[in-house]
Amino acid sequence: MNARQRYRAVTHFEKPDRPFISDEGMWPDTAERWRREGWEGSPIRQIFSLDPVMGIPVSAGPVPPYEREIVQDSGDTVLYVDPDGVVRREFKGGREWSSMPQFLKFPVDTEDDFDRLVRKRLAFKLDRRFPRDWDSRVKEWKERTAPLMYFQGRWGGFFGPLRNLLGLRRLCRAFYVEPGLVEKMMDQRLDVILAILKKVLDDVELDAFGFWEDMAYKSGPLLAPDMFKEFMVPRYKVVCEFLRSRGVDLICVDSDGDVRSLIPLWLRAGLNGIWPLEVQAGMDVRALRREYGNRLVMMGGIDKRALARGEAEIEAEIRRVWPVVESGGYIPHADHWIPPDVSWNNFCHYNRCRTSRAGIQPTISAQ
Repeated sequence: MNARQRYRAVTHFEKPDRPFISDEGMWPDTAERWRREGWEGSPIRQIFSLDPVMGIPVSAGPVPPYEREIVQDSGDTVLYVDPDGVVRREFKGGREWSSMPQFLKFPVDTEDDFDRLVRKRLAFKLDRRFPRDWDSRVKEWKERTAPLMYFQGRWGGFFGPLRNLLGLRRLCRAFYVEPGLVEKMMDQRLDVILAILKKVLDDVELDAFGFWEDMAYKSGPLLAPDMFKEFMVPRYKVVCEFLRSRGVDLICVDSDGDVRSLIPLWLRAGLNGIWPLEVQAGMDVRALRREYGNRLVMMGGIDKRALARGEAEIEAEIRRVWPVVESGGYIPHADHWIPPDVSWNNFCHYNRCRTSRAGIQPTISAQ
């Protein structure tokens, strides 16, 4: 099997030649540590012969993005406008990747702000959202041997993008005191998502589509399930029905935190895949498989904290999830980007554990 055939077999609970084993990202500080410890910079996927997943570079967010503008430089920290129009404060000198920034001001204060932003940056503008070499990419994708997923990143969803625009606290209040504004913003996102998808699917066949929400924390979702059902489920249904009418039957969502109470609603709306399954928030792939069977495709679910603890803990973590790997419908990787407390040796051991169980032989020496 090639990678695309394997991916489709795994995600459809069929019998692949072996498990699909993909890589995951790492923080810049992690990469710096690994270089000090012996990594020469070769692509991780090539080192361990991991399976590729291809993406589509089409933005659903502000077009054009905001230019980075320094508002204040305070020595150790910098206050600036990010590409989403958010004013944030971060540490300088690489440490911005090791800590959570302060989000100080968001692009939308009033409904008029949102209307202006739609006209200037959030409207369809499909000719500016697609890369100039789109036609040549489409030709390559039609001959591909790897799966192709369109993940719209931080602007492909209904809660996450509104959080980018309003800020979390303001958004959570708006569901109660400005529901009309929330619905207006969600409908605008829905229109853009559908317009982009129509163009994409007119040109190329997708193996999967991914929403981004990040709408939960360790103790549960940031939006009550009843509110989720009222505001979000109907709009998910519209997108999911369109995708399935065009042959896309794997529709996933990316959210950190404990989203267990939202999974039944995502399934009801038509979504059937989820990642990254954050272990420290109670997301256990074994329990989820027992509860949902082959209704839910899972990706992630390996506790990134175990990767920092040593070889025995890594081996135990791989053993914990492997029965779910063997049952199908699950792609095992870390439950977020790899943090800098994971050594290069530990990361190599982690990948050797995954690949050896899957029957993959590395092609390049990792040491």
